[in-house]
Amino acid sequence: MKDLVNHMAQALVDDISRVDVKEITTGTTTVIELRVAKEDVGKVIGKQGRTAQAIRTILAAVSSKKHTRTVLDIID
Repeated sequence: MKDLVNHMAQALVDDISRVDVKEITTGTTTVIELRVAKEDVGKVIGKQGRTAQAIRTILAAVSSKKHTRTVLDIID
């Protein structure tokens, strides 16, 4: 999951060196923290949050196959 979010974020941002993804697992829930440069936060969130919601939808589809729950936190 961490690699998936990292790959998607790097495709969206201008400064790929500032993409940082951390994965925290507690039980059946995984929290993925995504940090990008201040200039790239808008690109990751998208207009009205559509890009962030699309990433969350992909994570939900992948995690449902693994019978887990994944939460994406975009940290600025």
